Amino acid sequence: MNAIILRNVGRTFSALGKRTLATSGLKTGSFKVQDDKDFVDKVENSKEPVIVDFFATWCGPCKALEPRLENVIAQRKGDISVAKVDIDDLGELAAKYEVSTIPALVVFQNGKVKERLVGLQDEDKLNLWIDNVLKK
Repeated sequence: MNAIILRNVGRTFSALGKRTLATSGLKTGSFKVQDDKDFVDKVENSKEPVIVDFFATWCGPCKALEPRLENVIAQRKGDISVAKVDIDDLGELAAKYEVSTIPALVVFQNGKVKERLVGLQDEDKLNLWIDNVLKK
């Protein structure tokens, strides 16, 4: 095996073998909101519909909803995206949009709230809900 040694600021990093990850065609359709400005830029100012997933890392139903939502979004091939908002980090943002129960999914389009869905949902319900959102 070949070892590659990289030096950076006095530290030595080594990598055994060589692997390449191609990400140019990868589109997850999901992103984490970092702060209020990020929310305004990516959600409120978006012309395309964005589902905001208000969640918490300690929330079991939120964890169960995540892969279901990702599967449903992946089927839409970029027609709609998901903005993840951790209510522990951005509690004021959750309060601004009257999120009192999680998980909560809120659809924004052109800066306005269009739809809400609260609680753990199965993929069938998510598919119907998102299809309805995209028709409007």
